[in-house]
Amino acid sequence: MIIMDNVALIDDILRKGAALADEAEVFFSSGKGISLELKGKLIGEAGGSESWGIGIRVIKDGKIGCSSTNDPDCWDKCLESAVSSAKLSTPQNWEGLPQPCSLPDKNLDVFDKDLSCDLSSATDLIERMLAGASGTDADIVGGSASLSQGKTIIANTNGVFYSIEKTGAGISMETISKTSTGYEFDSSSHIGRIDPEKTGHEAASLAVFSKEGKEIETGIYDVILSPVAVCQLIGSVLLPALSGKNVNAKRSFFDGKLGCGCMDTNLNLYDDPENGMGSALRDSEGVPTRRIDFIKAGVVSEFSYDLKTAYRYNEKSTGSAVRAGAGGAPAIGTHNIYLDGKREDIFDEKAVYAHTVVGAHTANGITGDFSVELSNAAWMENGEKQSPIRSAMLSGNVFEMLKDIDGMSQESRVLGTVIVPALRFSGLSVVGN
Repeated sequence: MIIMDNVALIDDILRKGAALADEAEVFFSSGKGISLELKGKLIGEAGGSESWGIGIRVIKDGKIGCSSTNDPDCWDKCLESAVSSAKLSTPQNWEGLPQPCSLPDKNLDVFDKDLSCDLSSATDLIERMLAGASGTDADIVGGSASLSQGKTIIANTNGVFYSIEKTGAGISMETISKTSTGYEFDSSSHIGRIDPEKTGHEAASLAVFSKEGKEIETGIYDVILSPVAVCQLIGSVLLPALSGKNVNAKRSFFDGKLGCGCMDTNLNLYDDPENGMGSALRDSEGVPTRRIDFIKAGVVSEFSYDLKTAYRYNEKSTGSAVRAGAGGAPAIGTHNIYLDGKREDIFDEKAVYAHTVVGAHTANGITGDFSVELSNAAWMENGEKQSPIRSAMLSGNVFEMLKDIDGMSQESRVLGTVIVPALRFSGLSVVGN
């Protein structure tokens, strides 16, 4: 339900904003949540939170000003601050905030009416994770459970008014067995779609399996990256390279490559704003969202833009604006990323399997070069992990790897707002200890 006081407040801001600037926009967010921390097998700190905030943006003669507040009684000062900041900003080409338009009549399935942000629900998730991890030789190091409910509204002086409510549930567990560790997590917009028992069991099993790891000789190997490892690498390298801002600033591998076949012909990468936790019919600037086919059959087909970047480079917004909250300015982001292609059994023949990688954030976002540590690695053959690998480093180039993929697993894993399969590669450099 939309609280009418908030609607009236937004109307007041827009009415006064229209008198002070060419255009005005209000981004409103409110929410509540609860989180529990697991210390060993005992529930440690519990925290509850409530938030309320508005972000105001005004445009005057191509100059953009922003301000925010979490005090509803200070909205007029916040508006004045946004107007003042616009006067000091550098003007740019500006073609206007979005206009009202019809939206698809679609249930985005991002709100769970059965999710309650209460202590008993969070405690139940923790206890179920502990039950899943019981009966193994692994010790529980820590973990967490969190539940949240939130609402956002985007409105502007052109008549756009869009609201959406979302819920979220997340869990994680870290374990240790001798010197080996295991970590697993799960998240969803619906509490009934996460599996605490499986999360706890997998976290414990990873630690137990990896504790008798053997060294691997430095060499060239076939390598399978789990969905988690794939997500870590593409999130650090591939997705930033598809930002229109980075491309036009020549900070992207894809600069000058629009329309070129740069990836494996079996690779498709797209942003679907209607199917996943990040779904929305309008982005954080009120622009209608749509599917963005970044890579189609290996060909670079689109880049993502928000309004400011699109106007600067004579492009059109792709509905890709996101905000960290009311206090954050719009920035280019994604909604629900899918990596897809022809699926097959990639686990039959022997390969090095990596559950996660450590250090993906240190990869060169422009060239794609990386060197990461493999975590919970193992030899895999005939669909099963055969023996653990104690320690190893994987080095290479993300873009070169994605030019020649040996296969995609039949199943994908949902990792928040990223949905990806495991990927198999040949001829990768693995450095043993």
